[in-house]
Amino acid sequence: MKHKRFLTNYCIAFLFLTPALALVMVFYIIPLILSIYISFTPLHDWRVDKYMFDLSNPLQNYQDLFYLVTHDPDTWKVVLTTIVFTFVTLAINVFGGLGLALAAYLMEERISTFYRTLWLLPRMTPIAVYSLLWYYFFHGSAQGILNNILRMLGLVDEPIGWGTDPRVLPWGAWMVIIYVNGLVGVSFGMVIFYSAFRSLPRERVIAARVDGATTLQLVRYILIPSIRWHLVFVTVWQLLSLLTTYAHIFLLVEWNLVDRWWSTTWALFVFNTAFTGVLNQGLAAAAATILVIIGVCLGLITLKLLGYQRMMVEPRGEL
Repeated sequence: MKHKRFLTNYCIAFLFLTPALALVMVFYIIPLILSIYISFTPLHDWRVDKYMFDLSNPLQNYQDLFYLVTHDPDTWKVVLTTIVFTFVTLAINVFGGLGLALAAYLMEERISTFYRTLWLLPRMTPIAVYSLLWYYFFHGSAQGILNNILRMLGLVDEPIGWGTDPRVLPWGAWMVIIYVNGLVGVSFGMVIFYSAFRSLPRERVIAARVDGATTLQLVRYILIPSIRWHLVFVTVWQLLSLLTTYAHIFLLVEWNLVDRWWSTTWALFVFNTAFTGVLNQGLAAAAATILVIIGVCLGLITLKLLGYQRMMVEPRGEL
């Protein structure tokens, strides 16, 4: 009887999961398998009929990719830019989002609503419009908003090409792409963390205040420990998202606001290799496969470091 009930519950659960599993299979698993297969072929110029089934040298793309990383200085710039962009922006997104959420939670609701809406604007603005705003802000001419402000304050005599001037590369280009993408990620973290804070029982906060807890003690011992799951989720989600982000960067590079190589992440390198320039889909698929492997490894390492396994253990309860 128990066995039959277990099977019934299992079938019901599987039935509810079927739509989600179908979406994952169609939009992730199948494209991933196809990309891995293409990485073993010499497919280029979209000559599917000629190269799609050519497996005469399956490791050639990976050998070419290894050679580019170890011998081509431009490709090495892509690797270094990806590392700096991913981890610096991740820190900004997580800690910045946490700081904004705490500020919104501790201020009056009326002020908090306006404050949160303001920070959501980067996420609600279309990518092209949002990128164009920062294009004019960081533009290297005298008409650039940042250069104009600095000149009026007497801090610079000549306009600075923040993303292209050799005097400030690579830090200037990194600053631009990190800042532009960081504002979008910060708003995401703020929404998640603020929702988590608002879901906490008010009695805990009131009791802590009655006991004489300061704001710093309230944050350290009550609020942050209560949102461990949300911290893990935002960190892992943003890490994997940043590894595959390229839309904003692509526009800024195409508009010549930032240096092409010091602003190209690995995800953008994959896109450009497949769809612009050399049109080498096999090499791009190999680079994408490496990116997936790195993403899986970093995700698992992050879960391990953040104590995900410990949080999965059921509480012992009362004896």
